[in-house]
Amino acid sequence: MIDWQKEAEARREDLLRDLDGLLRIASVKDPETATSKRPMGREIGEALDYMLKLTKEMGLTVKNVDGYAGHAQYGDFDPDTTVGILGHLDVVPAAGTWTTPPFEPQIRDGKLYARGAIDDKGPTLAALYGLKIVMESGLPLQKNVRLIFGTDEESGMSCMNYYREHERMPEIGFAPDADFPMIYAEKGQFNPILVPKYAPEMTKSLVRLESFESGLRINMVPDRAHAVLSGDVRPLIEAFEDFCREHRVKGEAELSAGQAMFTLIGASAHGSEPAEGINAGTTLALFLKDASLQPEGKAFIGLLNLLHEDFHGEALGVACSDEFTGPLTVNPGVLRFGTEEGDTQFGLTLRVPVGADYGWIRAQVEEQVDAFGYRIDAVREVGSHHVHPDEAVIHALQTAYAEVTGDEPTLLTTGGATYARFMPKGVAFGACFPGKPMTAHQADEFIEVDDLLKATAVYARAIYELAK
Repeated sequence: MIDWQKEAEARREDLLRDLDGLLRIASVKDPETATSKRPMGREIGEALDYMLKLTKEMGLTVKNVDGYAGHAQYGDFDPDTTVGILGHLDVVPAAGTWTTPPFEPQIRDGKLYARGAIDDKGPTLAALYGLKIVMESGLPLQKNVRLIFGTDEESGMSCMNYYREHERMPEIGFAPDADFPMIYAEKGQFNPILVPKYAPEMTKSLVRLESFESGLRINMVPDRAHAVLSGDVRPLIEAFEDFCREHRVKGEAELSAGQAMFTLIGASAHGSEPAEGINAGTTLALFLKDASLQPEGKAFIGLLNLLHEDFHGEALGVACSDEFTGPLTVNPGVLRFGTEEGDTQFGLTLRVPVGADYGWIRAQVEEQVDAFGYRIDAVREVGSHHVHPDEAVIHALQTAYAEVTGDEPTLLTTGGATYARFMPKGVAFGACFPGKPMTAHQADEFIEVDDLLKATAVYARAIYELAK
C-alpha cells in the first residue's frame, strides 16, 4: 500500500524548486510581444518552454503545439484510453498592492505567495508531481496520461480551441484549477461589450467628466478606479474624503490646472464571485452619482450606478437560477470613458446558470442599457458544462480524494470556467481545499505549502485510479 502523502512530502524540495522557476515568469498575455511561435507574447512563451523542458527531462514525451499549448505524455497505449490533465500557464495581471513582488515567490508563515501560486501554476505542478510519483513508484498503468498546458485561459481560452483543432483531446480527465473535492458543473458565460449609441457632443455643464478608467480584465473585480473631472470640482474634492470613510475604502483627490483626479481603491476578486470584492469603478461612480455632469458623463455614471452591487442581475433584469449552478452573477470588469468617439465602453461578464436562455438575457440587457443611450457592440458566449454524477470519472476522483484526505468527496458547482469543459467527461478537481481562502486574481495570491503537497498526493492517487 502506497503512502501517497509520504511520497509527496519526499519530493517537497524538488517541487518547490521547479514551481519557483515557473512562478518567476510573468506570463501575462502580451499582444505587443506576440510572434508566430509565441502567439500569446514573450513571457507566456517562456513559461510554455519551461514546462516542456521540465517534463522532457522527467522522461515524458512532449510536444509544442505552435505556441498555443503543449503537452507531456506518459504511456504509449491506445489513444482512446488517454486521461487528460489540463492546466494553464498564463496568469492575470498582478494588480493591487502586494507585500512582496508578485513574480518573486516568497514563503511566509507556510504560505507561498506569488501570482499564479493557486491559479494555476501551483496546481499544475502538483498534478505533474502526482504523475511523477506514479511513474517512479513503478505502478502498472493501462492508459496514457497526458498533461496539457494552455496559454490563454484567462483571456478566452483560444489556446484550447486551437489545441482541440490540431490534436486529439482526451475524452476524460480533470483540470486542477478550482476547488476540492470536485466541480462537476460550470456556468456558461455571456460577456457583452457595451458602447454609446451616439457620438459624444461638446456640451456645457457645471462639472465635466473628462475620463474614467477602471479594470483590466472582465474576469477580475476592478480594485482601482481613476476619474478626471473639470469645472466646479472643489465641492466634490471636499466631499470625497467623507465618502471614502463612509464606504470604508481608500481614496485620494488631487487638483491640478483646473482639473481634479479622483482615485479609489477597492478590492479585487475573481469575476465569477463579484460579491467577494469591492468594485472600485462602480463605487467611484456612486460618489459621482449626483454631480452636475454633461449628458454623456451623466449617462456613463448612471449606467455604472445601475450595475453597482447588482451581483445577481436584478437591476439588469436578468436574475435567474437553477438547481445545478445557482444564481446568475454579473461583474462589470472593464470600465472606460473618454471624450473622443471610441473611448467609452463597458466590459461585463455574466456567469449564467446551466439552463439559462442566452437570447432572453441579451434582450433584457439591451432593454436596460438602451435607457442610458448604450447598446451591445459585441458578445462572447460560452456554454455551460455538466458531467453526470454517476460517471466513472467522478467516482474515481471521489475515491482518490476520500482515501488521501479522509474527508467526504462532495460535488460542487462554480461560476468560473475551466479547461474541464474541453473534455466531454472532464471535471475541475482542486487545488483549493474546503475552508481555505481562494486568492485567485487577488493581490498577495498564495497557496499553503502543506496544501500544495496534499494536493500532489491526491493527484497521484487520482491519476493511478483513472489510468490503472
